Formats: sequence, structure tokens, C-alpha cells
Amino acid sequence: MTSTVRADLGGDAPDRSRQSVVVVTGLSGAGKTAATKLFEDLGYSCVDNLPGELLPGLGELVADDPTRFERVAIVLDIRAGDVERALASVRASLDARGIRPRILFLEARDEVLIRRFSETRHRHPLASQRGIASSIAEERRLLAGVREGADVIIDTSDLSLRELRERLFAHLPVEVEPETLVVQLVSFGYKFGVPLEADIVLDVRFLHNPYYVPELKQLSGLTDAVRSYVLGQPLAASFLDCVDRLLTITLPAYLEEGKSRLTIAIGCTGGYHRSIVVTEEIASRLRRRGDISVAVFHRELERA
Repeated sequence: MTSTVRADLGGDAPDRSRQSVVVVTGLSGAGKTAATKLFEDLGYSCVDNLPGELLPGLGELVADDPTRFERVAIVLDIRAGDVERALASVRASLDARGIRPRILFLEARDEVLIRRFSETRHRHPLASQRGIASSIAEERRLLAGVREGADVIIDTSDLSLRELRERLFAHLPVEVEPETLVVQLVSFGYKFGVPLEADIVLDVRFLHNPYYVPELKQLSGLTDAVRSYVLGQPLAASFLDCVDRLLTITLPAYLEEGKSRLTIAIGCTGGYHRSIVVTEEIASRLRRRGDISVAVFHRELERA
């Protein structure tokens, strides 16, 4: 990769030394979608299923704005038609501007691909006139030249999502930040519905409700008075200790499986008292761990 390229008018072109452009290609069902999500988590701008005719223009766009497009992943597969020709086109467009894209080719054993298509009920792109096995064989034939010219070939047959991540990022020319888990805590009221984005839902309606204490009814769970009332209940302390143990066990396991974001929803009846207090307390405990990024959102406060 060239770090400095002279512009046509004699001035210095933008520094491309930090740019990372990756082309993700390979067999259908081999994990390109999962790989794309992993690149997105790293801050890559991901382009999937772009027609081959538009790829030279994409190369020009990426080269002209290296700050905006510092990290780019282009997914290129059999849907582009003549993949080898499309790849050569985008490669030439980038090479001409001093950018050397890295080509990653994903594949898997036939029986694994067949099982994945069966489990997901997705249709193979070449399956209109043939069965799945013959479609895979034809795709291997069509992509043989692309595979031969790839910088990295990864067999995903026996890889977990975490292992795929490690294999992919080991071949990147840029430094990858240490992996962290982002935990979003959302307090909510059951009367308004459970948040659809929740991975884990915790119900704290078993705690005594400050709503029925006249001097606390109008106060939110962010106030010291409501916080003291809720956390002063013996059941609250026991519950929070149980949540501590649950998250101590599960958070490393989620990270090990390649999950980078986890949404935990904590609900009470109206989402104004108990759930807010418990959410803030869980957030405080998680932040003390030091290895987790924590975000908090109190959904019903906006409603109030």
C-alpha cells in the first residue's frame, strides 16, 4: 500500500497509509453475512451486493475521501454475475489510486453448506434449475479463479463466530482494538410493552412500589428518596446479587461467542420508579468491572 500519492495538479493527495479496504468474497453460505457484521462492529463501511458496473465508481469514491472511508469492506459474490471480472474491475480502480485491497475468500465443505441452507431455508443463488449440491459445485467452478487470486482463504466449516472473527482480523493491515462488550440497559414499563430489542428481560415488579407512597409517587427512580426506598428492601439486595452472578457467568460467554452488543431490559409496571433504580444500580456495578462499555436509557422518562 502506498502511503503518499501525488495529485494530478501537483499538490499532495490525502494520506492513504491508514486506509484498509477489504473485499469479502467466497461461496454462498460460507459466512459472508456474519463476516460483514463483524467488520461493521469494527467501524468498517460495508457495501454488499453492488452491481459490478458500479464497482469502479466505488473505488474512485473510496480513494478520493480516505478520511471518511478509512475502513471499507466490499462484499462480492456470485450475485454480481461474472465475479472474477467484477473483482478485477474494483481491484484495478483501487490499485490505480495507490490502494491495495485485501481479498478474503470464505468457503466451507459441501455437507456444511447444504446443512446451513437447510437450517436457514435460504435459497442458493444458482438453485433455479438445479439442486443444492449441484448449485454448490457450479459455484465452486465459477469462483475458482477468484479463489486462486485471493490473499486469504478461510474454511469456515468448523469455526465459531469468535474463531471466525479472530481468523478474519488476524489478516487485516490495521490494528484491531481489543474486543469489548457493549451493554445497553433499558428501563421500561410493562404497561407500555417490552422493548423489542431486548436480549435479556428482568422483571422487578415483585418489589414494593413507591407509586403507592404519597410522598414518592411523583418522584422518579433517579431521586435519592425513591432509590433509598427501593434498594432498602431486602429482596432488592438479594435480586441484585443474583443478577451479578448471572452476568458474571454470561457476559464472558456472550463475548466468547462473538456477540459485541447486549441489551438488558429491566421492567416494572410504569417504568418510572423501581425499574429505573434497579437499572442504575446494575449499571453502576457493571461499570466497576472496567472491561465493559455501559449505556443506560430510561424509556418511560421521555413519556412522562
